[in-house]
Formats: sequence, C-alpha cells, structure tokens
Amino acid sequence: MQTTTDKSFRDLGLDSGTLAAVHQAGYETPSPIQAELIPIALSGRDCIGQARTGTGKTAAFMLPSMERIDPRRPGVQLLVLCPTRELSEQVFHESKKLSNNRLQIGIAVGGRPIHSQIRALENGVQAVIGTPGRVIDLLRRKALDLRGLRIVVLDEADRMLDIGFRPDIERILKACPKKRQTLLLSATMPEPVERLARRYMSDPEMVDLSEDSVVVDTIEQFYVTVDEDRKASLLLRVLAQEKPSQAIVFTRTKRGADRLFEKFSRRLKSSRIAAIHGDLPQRKRDRVIRDLRAGKLRLLIATDVVGRGIDISGISHIINYDIPEDCDDYIHRVGRTGRLSSSENGRAITFVTLAQGSELTKIEMRINAVLPRYPIQNFEPFRRPERPKRRVRRFGMA
Repeated sequence: MQTTTDKSFRDLGLDSGTLAAVHQAGYETPSPIQAELIPIALSGRDCIGQARTGTGKTAAFMLPSMERIDPRRPGVQLLVLCPTRELSEQVFHESKKLSNNRLQIGIAVGGRPIHSQIRALENGVQAVIGTPGRVIDLLRRKALDLRGLRIVVLDEADRMLDIGFRPDIERILKACPKKRQTLLLSATMPEPVERLARRYMSDPEMVDLSEDSVVVDTIEQFYVTVDEDRKASLLLRVLAQEKPSQAIVFTRTKRGADRLFEKFSRRLKSSRIAAIHGDLPQRKRDRVIRDLRAGKLRLLIATDVVGRGIDISGISHIINYDIPEDCDDYIHRVGRTGRLSSSENGRAITFVTLAQGSELTKIEMRINAVLPRYPIQNFEPFRRPERPKRRVRRFGMA
C-alpha cells in the first residue's frame, strides 16, 4: 500500500490558513486516507473512513473539522471521542499543532483533575477531545454543553465498542444536535460498528482503504509454535536474534504483563524495560509513554487496552507473547509497527501454543494471508517428553 498520493494538500480544498498550519507542522504530502476523506469532510457530509492505525487518520478528520468551526464563536463545536486516554492525548497534541493556535482545544479524560477540564470548558473551548466515560461525567455535571455542536468524530470506533463504550457513545450521540456532521474512523468494520453507523449517521459516504490485506504491507509477519512454559525463554532468544530498536510485547492480562515485566527486569537488569496496563496510575502511564517516545525504553510490555493508544513511529517489532483473543485485536496490535513515518519494515512475531492452532487459522483468514514460521536458531520450543522409567524384573523373588 502506498503511504502517499500524487495529490498535494492544496488539491484538497483546504484554506490558506490551514495550509500554512500543515506546512508548519511538517506535513508534506497527504496520505491516502487524508486525500480521500478531507474533501468529503469539508463538504459537511457524514463519512466513514476505514483505514489502519498509523495512516494519518488524525489529520484526515481534524483538518476539515477545524476549518468548519467558527473561531469567533465560543462554545464546543467539535467533539472527538477516542477509546483511551493515551490516544485522546495524542490526538489533542496533534490537533493543537495543526490548529496553529487558531482554535481553543480542550481535553476530557479520566485520570486527570476534572476541575481543570471544567474550567477550560467555562473559558470557551471550541473543540473537545476525550474518552466517552469522562465526556459522560462532564455532561452529567452540566459542565459540557453540546447544543452548539457541529461535528462529532468517533475515532477508532471498533475499539471503543470492543471495550464496552457502546452505551456511553449512544448516550452522547443522543445528546448531540440531530443536525450535525458525523465522521467515523475505524480500522475494521464489524457488525456492531455498522449498526452504530446506520443508526446515528445520515447517508454516510464510505472511504475504504483497508484493501484485501488488512495489515499494512510494510509489516513482516511470522508465527512460532511454543509450549506455554517456554515462552519467556523464547522471548529472550527472539530479542537476542532480532535486536529490535524498540519492541512492544503484548500479553492478554494485566497480571501476565506484570509477571513478565518482573521476570525480565530481574533477568536483564535494565532500566529500558517497562510495563503498561489499565491498573497503572495515570502518572506512571504518562511517564512510560513519554519515555517510549523519547527512545529511553527498548522494551514495553503492554495489554491491548493501553496498547491501542500507542502511536509511535520508532516501534520496530511487535511480539504477541499471548495470541490475541480476537482477530481484530491482532490487526490493531501489529499496526503499532510499520508506521507511516518509518522508512524500514516492521516485524510482528506471534507465539502460538499447540492448542491454539485454530486461533492462528482464524487470524490468517481475517488478514487473508498465511503467516510463515519464524526461523529461530538454537532453541527447543517444546519440552522433551520424559522417558518412561525402565522396569527391572527381579527373578527368584516371591
């Protein structure tokens, strides 16, 4: 898949102020999702954009949305909903960069003092980026007024539904004016996302850049079969063989992430390893993400809930220590590498136990590709069966 197009940002209908902000932010050529979605969004029409994470979706929906906001009018005119705090903050910072101080932008996420967010709303922010839970809280306190809303964006809609935000999203959409523009961005389009779109969007135009292969072709993908109790040893061998610049190791559970972190931090005696999951205090999560972006961490052990909010171009490797429970989670995990701004291919390696062969097959059917076996050197991934003890027959005894 191409990561750029023959078009320029000038070809997309953006005004001179936005073009200046785009240039100052360092954007040169629009990605395919930006080239396709921006003109539709500028027209005011509802739009569904299906594209993988890391393809420039934030600018695709923020640039046209910010143009449609009246900068002279205070009050919330744009609401962006994201599945995680980390992703919300990432979209927030990117949006501030793209707005070039032309708009007042606020954030609404848990794990942050709510009173400072309320004060920002009282000061007249025009765009709010946040998680459904905190937005509901602000609506309940009557601190967030959506009556002047013009645009609502559902970013990574599939993930928001995956983690149980459907009731909150529906409650928020019902509180929005019926006459509004709705933009929905999703890496996958399962039935729950389609139902949400049918119910709350008006004749949306579809931009589908997922292609037959739903995983970007700058990612080399492999699997390796291994016994459960040999995974930690295998991970050490893979890291020694691959020598990743930065790697994310995904586990299914928070407890599993903590156990793996404790084991590896003791064994490797390195400060360049960290773990991140939903039970970690927000301040520590922020520090982990900050250290990862700064290149201070080489290895991050993460669960799916938090891993979805990590959007960093320096990730060279994804290792699925635990095979994901859902095929779409596999797509989102491996999308952490092979990013838009990376010049080198990423690598994704999935550990599979003998009992998980059917789960691997489902993933291969979902991504329309057969994964090759990862070549691992000088490693025995299975326990050697114990030889039965030899029975000694003793003669001449009663």
